[in-house]
Amino acid sequence: MNNYTVLVVDDDKEIREAIEIYLRNEGMTVLLAKDGVEAIECLQEKEVHLIVLDIMMPRMDGISATFKIREKKNIPIIILSAKSEDTDKILGLQVGADDYVTKPFNPLELIARVKSQLRRYVKLGHFEGRNQLIDLNGLMIDQEAKEVTVNGEAVKLTPIEYKIVELLMVNAGRVFSISEIYEKVWQEPCYNAENTVAVHIRKIREKIEIDPKNPRYLKVVWGIGYKMEK
Repeated sequence: MNNYTVLVVDDDKEIREAIEIYLRNEGMTVLLAKDGVEAIECLQEKEVHLIVLDIMMPRMDGISATFKIREKKNIPIIILSAKSEDTDKILGLQVGADDYVTKPFNPLELIARVKSQLRRYVKLGHFEGRNQLIDLNGLMIDQEAKEVTVNGEAVKLTPIEYKIVELLMVNAGRVFSISEIYEKVWQEPCYNAENTVAVHIRKIREKIEIDPKNPRYLKVVWGIGYKMEK
């Protein structure tokens, strides 16, 4: 994991420095910021490959920062939440975060999630059938460029959203269960992942469908899972 730069954003100095130690031990370069404002300033000046971002911070919280970051960048974002409620996690995912870790957290779990997100980000597009153009009635994916368009208009997807779209488009017509989607995209065992997958599916629909409530492309197969219509 050398040559990767991680931005750690938390208003708690001890937490920032503790995460920094673990990441540096893995050979990563670490940048620190104490709120969302500093984080955005840092992103304008430095190349960053992943962000670990606390939710509750002064000046600009993690949710607002994620929303702002997603306007220009698709790098992975892992949010830190002091609450265990699903609403906090879902809100983070809705605005564009890729994963979450609940405080207090095991540092080794956080490091494992950082590594997992970096692998997916760097190797984006490595499903079978890569380097092809796939066109499903106007919804097109370019696996070489890692781009998705709808009727020629570019769609801005997060890395996780892209992987879900790619999985379903490469296998158009095949129904994937929630656990299959989670395990193939997140590359870890599925455990209580229904909300996580559902939030990402909803965000994808908002981006690729003219009418998300009556989707043309990304269909639900009730009681089974999701598929991309051929």
